Amino acid sequence: MNEILSNPHGPIILIVDDTPENITLINGLLKDRYRTRVAINGERALKAAAQEPRPDLILLDIMMPDLSGHEVAGQLKRDPRTADIPIIFLTAMATMEDEILGLQMGAVDYITKPINPPIMLARVETQLNIKAAADFLRDQKAYLEQEVQRRTAEVMAIQDVTIQAMTSLAETRDNETGNHIRRTQHYVRLLAEMLREHPRFRNFIDDESIRLLFKSAPLHDIGKVGIPDHILLKPGRLTPEEFETMKTHTVLGRDAIRHAEEQLGTSVGFLRLAKEIAYGHHEKWDGTGYPEGLSADDIPISARLMAVADVYDALISRRVYKQGMSHDQALEIIRQGRAKHFDPDICDVFLANHEQFQAIAERFADSDEVG
Repeated sequence: MNEILSNPHGPIILIVDDTPENITLINGLLKDRYRTRVAINGERALKAAAQEPRPDLILLDIMMPDLSGHEVAGQLKRDPRTADIPIIFLTAMATMEDEILGLQMGAVDYITKPINPPIMLARVETQLNIKAAADFLRDQKAYLEQEVQRRTAEVMAIQDVTIQAMTSLAETRDNETGNHIRRTQHYVRLLAEMLREHPRFRNFIDDESIRLLFKSAPLHDIGKVGIPDHILLKPGRLTPEEFETMKTHTVLGRDAIRHAEEQLGTSVGFLRLAKEIAYGHHEKWDGTGYPEGLSADDIPISARLMAVADVYDALISRRVYKQGMSHDQALEIIRQGRAKHFDPDICDVFLANHEQFQAIAERFADSDEVG
C-alpha cells in the first residue's frame, strides 16, 4: 500500500486491484487530480480504508484471490469508520446481474473493464461531488445538534439563576425559616416521583414536570417579600387583620412571577408551575383555604403537592412564635387533614412513606430545628 501525493490537497481515492497493469493505468488517470492510495488485495484494502485520513472514494475490483470485492464491500459497510465511503466497483464482470448485485452490495456505481478513461473520470468526479455534499450536510447536522444542546444548556442555566435569585430574595426577608425551602423542594420531588404512576396523576407527572416542580418549589413563599416585617417576623400569634395581610403573600408571589414574565414580553413555560405553587399552596381540599377557596381537583396538582410538603415542614420546624413538633405529632395532624386539608391520595402516599420524608428533614436540619 502506498499513497501518491501529486495533488496534496485533493480528495483521496483508494484503488484496489490485484493486477499491476490495472493499478498503473487507473493511477495514471487519477494522480494529477487526486491523491491516490493503492491496495493489491482485500486485506490491505480494509486497512487502507480505515487509515486516517479516510479515503473519499474507493475504486474496488471484484475478482481478487483472497477476499472478493463483494466481501470487502460488505466489511467496509459494516464498519462505522468506513460505512460512509462511496464504493465504485471497477471490474470485468459485465452482465446486468453482476451490476445489480454490486449495487445491492452498497456500491454507488459500477464501471466495467476495459476502462473508458473519460467515462471513469466523469463518474469519479460525480461521486466525489456527491460525497462532498453529503459530508457538508453531515457536518451541518452535527453543528446544529451541538448548537441546540448548547442553547438548551444556556436556557436551563437561565432558569436556575432566575429561580435562585428570587429564592434568595425571599430568604433575606424570612431568614428564620432556614432550610425550609430546601426541605420542601425535596419533599415535593419525592411525592411526585411516588405518584407518577398513580391513575389520577400519571397524565401530569413525568420527568419534565418533576424537574420543573423541583425548580419551582423554592418560590412558594416568594410573596412574603411584600409582607411588612412587623407581621412576617412577629413572635406571637397574628391578629385577624394581620393574618389577612399575611394571606396576601399568595397573590403577591404569583404577581411577582407574572411581572417577571411581562418584563420578558412572553409567557415563560418553566414559571407556570411556580405561579401555581405560589398562588395555590394554601388552598384546601374541602374548599376552606385561600386565596380563592378552591376545592378538590380544582386546585392545581402542583399546589396540592406543595400543601402537604409545606404543612409538614411548618409543623416540625421552629419559628419565632413556636417550637417544632416531633415527627410523630406532625404525622397525626397530616392524617387528620386527609380529605379536609389535603388531597387524600397525596396524603396517603406521604403517610405510607413518612420515614423518607423524615430522612429529608434530618438531612437538611437547621441545628435543633427539626424534632
